[in-house]
Amino acid sequence: MTKHKIFIIGLPRTSTTSVCVATLDLGFTTAHTAYTEQTMSDAQVIADTPIFCDYQQLDQQYPGAKFIYLTRDLSKWLPSIRQLLERMFTNLQRSDGGFNPTLKRCYNGVFSPLTRDNIARDQFLTDCYQRHYQGAQRYFSQRPLDLLTIDVSAPDSYQQVADFLEATTNRTDFVHINIGGKITAWKQIKHPLKIESTHRGKIDNLKLKINK
Repeated sequence: MTKHKIFIIGLPRTSTTSVCVATLDLGFTTAHTAYTEQTMSDAQVIADTPIFCDYQQLDQQYPGAKFIYLTRDLSKWLPSIRQLLERMFTNLQRSDGGFNPTLKRCYNGVFSPLTRDNIARDQFLTDCYQRHYQGAQRYFSQRPLDLLTIDVSAPDSYQQVADFLEATTNRTDFVHINIGGKITAWKQIKHPLKIESTHRGKIDNLKLKINK
């Protein structure tokens, strides 16, 4: 098994939770989102916010890290991400509370400008997806051994992840959760290697330490 940090940098609704469940089963301490310095330190595998937004800074902070980019067919991703953004929109835009600042920054940055009109537009969401995907592929273009790009619906994708992480497994496929627009399945996961994203519900002013 690799000893380096592993960052899952696919956008929301690309099966980040399913991959996190897989990495737990493969023997890695795993957090689905990280909002404290302790989480960032304790988890070997981290997904979702702030990872999909800050992967380039994290690459500098953690030399030797491995990255997994998750793709999804746009015909399935578009309605799923639209439903999520519509549900989150008010709390993402509130100035008097709502979601935590890290989550707000990441969503408003990747899906910019985040408005209700733009959420309703397929072309806007497609452009956000393509911009993020192309940015990651371009960033790692000279380092193919550091980035694995998969669609978890592909029949060999689970084995690709295991091989990339130098882990052994008897499984052949991912456990697909968060189906039908639900986004809370990770909270129900009980596993000794699961790392909480917050400290008793509280977050840090998480600051990335960039090597210069």
